[in-house]
Amino acid sequence: MKFTDQLIAAIQKKNNSVCVGLDPRFGSLPPAIRDGVDRSDVKAVALAYEMFCKAILDVVADLVPIVKPQSAFFEALGPAGVNALANIVAYAKSKNVLLLMDAKRGDIGSTAEAYAEAYLGETQTGLSSDALTVNPYMGVDTLRPFLDACQSNDRGMFVLVKTSNPGSGHFQDRILDKVSGTNPLTKETLFQAVANEIELLAAATVGESGYGAVGAVVGATYPQQLAMLREQMPHAILLIPGFGAQGGGVEDVKPGFDLNGVGAIVNSSRGIIFAYNNPEFVANEWQQSVEMACKSMTEQLSVSAMKT
Repeated sequence: MKFTDQLIAAIQKKNNSVCVGLDPRFGSLPPAIRDGVDRSDVKAVALAYEMFCKAILDVVADLVPIVKPQSAFFEALGPAGVNALANIVAYAKSKNVLLLMDAKRGDIGSTAEAYAEAYLGETQTGLSSDALTVNPYMGVDTLRPFLDACQSNDRGMFVLVKTSNPGSGHFQDRILDKVSGTNPLTKETLFQAVANEIELLAAATVGESGYGAVGAVVGATYPQQLAMLREQMPHAILLIPGFGAQGGGVEDVKPGFDLNGVGAIVNSSRGIIFAYNNPEFVANEWQQSVEMACKSMTEQLSVSAMKT
């Protein structure tokens, strides 16, 4: 079953499009996890990250369609961290929740093939995931190895198009000369040019859900561009970061959904996994705070609420 068909089915079954980001930061870990851990001991920190993320999965796996570990936090701990990440990938699979690896890989030739095999292949590395974030800015040819792996192994990829960070416009909003059609002087932004290519790849790999193997990352912090890109990429599932802690709200993300209230996933990391710090979600145990925050977001982003 194609990844996008699995994802849309999971969204409809769980009645929401929430993606929980697994972004462990040592200083933000709940005291129950952090206390007694020597921060200079990378193996101990890696174990704490693993325990934390598994505890998160125990809460959210039945509530949301997909989770998204950020590989950088684990890579920063070296081999111990990567091993912890592999254990988390395996644990997510045992919980029957889809997993999107946020590694933003992108390179040329055999290097791209190696990245694709590591994260989207049938390898025994332990890092192979249901989907992967990919950086396209070395050219469309660099996407091919990832796309081939997606098609061979029923996986998905989310390509950076318009990211949520404040400085994204420095490159992504640059105006290009568009040499196409009857008017060679038509202008478009760099992110629109990337979106055009993503739509072509998505349309060529459409599953029963109507969406292709190639999705796009479009931030909630730019709702006007989000609406434009939803229209420009009708066959691409959108990964929408920037909700909650970065300032994006329900009305900001709504333009990213199709008429049926699907076609996008909305990521929240800090707002859910560190909810014990939020007075709105005070509870006896930190995992209860996670559950409260997650349920609050799933209610806000229910399929019916996102229909346009």
